[in-house]
Amino acid sequence: MSDKFMLALDEGTSSTRAIVFDESGSMRGVSQTEFEQFFPKPGWVEHDANEIWSKQIEVIKGAIKNAGIKPDQIAGLGITNQRETIVLWDRSTGEPLHHAIVWQDRRTTAYCDELRADGHAEMLQQKTGLVLDPYFSGTKLKWLLDNVPGARARAEKGELAAGTIECWLAWKLTDGRVHATDVSNACRTLLYDINTGDWCQDLLDLFTVPREILPEIVPCSQVLGESDPRHIGAAIPVAGMIGDQQAALFGQLCTRPGMAKNTYGTGCFLLMNTGEKIIHSKNNLLTTVAWKIGDEPTQHALEGSVFMAGASIQWLRDGLEIIDSAPQVNELAESVEDSGGVQVVPAFAGLGAPYWDPTARGVILGLTRGSTKAHIARATLESLALRSSDVLGIMMEDGQVDLPILRVDGGAAASNLLMQMQANLLDVRVERPKVLESTAQGAAYMAGLAVGYWKSVDDLESHREVERVFEPDMDDETRQAHLKQWKRAVERALHWIED
Repeated sequence: MSDKFMLALDEGTSSTRAIVFDESGSMRGVSQTEFEQFFPKPGWVEHDANEIWSKQIEVIKGAIKNAGIKPDQIAGLGITNQRETIVLWDRSTGEPLHHAIVWQDRRTTAYCDELRADGHAEMLQQKTGLVLDPYFSGTKLKWLLDNVPGARARAEKGELAAGTIECWLAWKLTDGRVHATDVSNACRTLLYDINTGDWCQDLLDLFTVPREILPEIVPCSQVLGESDPRHIGAAIPVAGMIGDQQAALFGQLCTRPGMAKNTYGTGCFLLMNTGEKIIHSKNNLLTTVAWKIGDEPTQHALEGSVFMAGASIQWLRDGLEIIDSAPQVNELAESVEDSGGVQVVPAFAGLGAPYWDPTARGVILGLTRGSTKAHIARATLESLALRSSDVLGIMMEDGQVDLPILRVDGGAAASNLLMQMQANLLDVRVERPKVLESTAQGAAYMAGLAVGYWKSVDDLESHREVERVFEPDMDDETRQAHLKQWKRAVERALHWIED
């Protein structure tokens, strides 16, 4: 084994972590910490970008220490990130002008409605592969420029820089020498033309975003520069950047068209590899860049976004306070045979694919005097599998494939109960790997390919180990009854907020 290692920075929505990987793709050292969530108004979600930066450095040092190695043994680092979360900062001082606006934030809903009313939705979908929704970072960036005092004038003078979280971390690591975003993150802004692979001036004009503040667009796997030694203790090549869901797709080695994965993190995100082919969904799925490795052709994917997954479990813990820790949901849910007719639709931040309704809100239905916290817990867990079922059926239709296996990862994928629910409701085999940190693994792979730590994608195939396969064991009549009841529940959650 080599005495060199790869480092992955995995900056999520509620926590940040760093993981050291060895040549076999195994984790050698991990460090993770949560950071604060800000909710200044209903539907608004913000992060402190400086806190993210300081916590990221903290966990980098922790992971290196826990791996029992020295900083100069790191051959390169890759960054993966919560996508669509946008930061606006001062180029000279590196200080943010405002809290980062998080992908879950819905403050630009009215603006999206205006754009839709003006007939821009179809054009935006054709150019970007995305639907018109507050989820994406372009409308958030416009809000910052319009609402932070003096920001627009300073942006037009070239005094400000903007970018999503991987861009922010690369800037900080290199002390401002690198202002870059990768294609997998650029394509989530509503400012990137997926057909040309570059920022689109027509879209910049529509959203009134000055091109001067935007980063250079680069491949996911490419050496961009080196970290300043004072941050980590060595000058380490920054060699990979990729959005978290595309990173998980690559970490799961879904490298051929028709392969798909689901990540159960803060949200649930299903992605299906479509190769070099750009497939525009007929069912409100997203067409997205999967990755680009060096000079190789850009790879694409279909994606379905479920905004609330692990965050729904956090709500059981922090909001309802019926569990003390997230893993306890499994024990509580297994204490009853079924949900007792209780149905939870976790539309706390609206509903993503295929509904795309930012005015939807969460509901609990089917309550009786016999309903208990255990039934609510089980219904909440089941809602993750049901929301994923919403997406996968139309994904197979759009991609014109019959999916035999769904690869899964993310923290909630550790739940045997949830994975069996998922296999049953999809009627598809669910395959769980030994390493559930596929997102961080994908970022490490991207960086490792760039610095020659791994020679090729084929070199990575030998790393993947399956821990368990969940086979469907529900009859079709029962499955269809579950899905029908779910559709009825979703109808009651839609269009809840009115002007």
